[in-house]
Amino acid sequence: MMETESVPDTALVKALNYGGTFHQSFSSLDADVVLGAKDHTLFRIHSWTLKTTSGWFRSLFSMPQQNPLPNHPEVINLDEDSHTLESLLLMICGLPINPLTSYDEVDALLFAAEKYDMPGPMSLIRVLIMTPPLLDQPLRLYAAATRCGWEEEARHASAQSLALNIYAQEYQPILRKLHTGAVLDLMNLHRNRREGIRQRLNEQPFVTGSMTASCPRCRWKIDHHTWRELKYKVVMEMDVRPLGDTVVDVGLTAWPEATACWDARCPNTECTCVLYDKVETLRLIRDCIDGLPRTT
Repeated sequence: MMETESVPDTALVKALNYGGTFHQSFSSLDADVVLGAKDHTLFRIHSWTLKTTSGWFRSLFSMPQQNPLPNHPEVINLDEDSHTLESLLLMICGLPINPLTSYDEVDALLFAAEKYDMPGPMSLIRVLIMTPPLLDQPLRLYAAATRCGWEEEARHASAQSLALNIYAQEYQPILRKLHTGAVLDLMNLHRNRREGIRQRLNEQPFVTGSMTASCPRCRWKIDHHTWRELKYKVVMEMDVRPLGDTVVDVGLTAWPEATACWDARCPNTECTCVLYDKVETLRLIRDCIDGLPRTT
């Protein structure tokens, strides 16, 4: 018998004896278990459904039970609010589920599903967190995925987090909820991308070596200070946004440091050779960023 039967007047009267109101989707008199949410909403459901979908309830019902009054089972009071309990029961009953629109809902559901040992809801939540609007919150996704051991989702979230400055104050409450290993993995990913670009910009084929050098055409003494300033700007930008898109798409053409670098010429008035190949340098920096690690 489905839990969604309409509620007869007699059922509504009996609900008064429980000190609460039955949820309209879980009010069938055929159900032999009554669950109570912490806000006093009641849910009638079949014990068979609970036993086959929840390890916690399976263990509970295996214990000796008091004989309840006919058609009046005792209420099993739970810690969850009615919205969380409703979402959980819809999932295990195969009924249309509530859309998940926030990670506050996700976290409450995950906690309940873990507590009651319900693998079905866990698997549904795993699918739902990879859909909008939940997909655009990478740190909350990363927190949920690492907590549940969902490696693919955690890697996806870590890649999405590269668009964020995880050291910003606004993200500290989320990071504090992560276990130590997950935080270290994420911080190492962000740090390795910053240090990776720093190292590669100091290697061939980029300009390296001493503070001064010679013009490749006339051998006049030149100073690569504009290149050093641009490198520093690139590294600092990668520190706050390790994805690197603001470097290659905007920064290397619009930053004052970039303009100064591409305009740099040999100081010899008889030479005025352009010191840096803008097109080739942009290509090389883009390749370097594309070659950096993208996930934990």
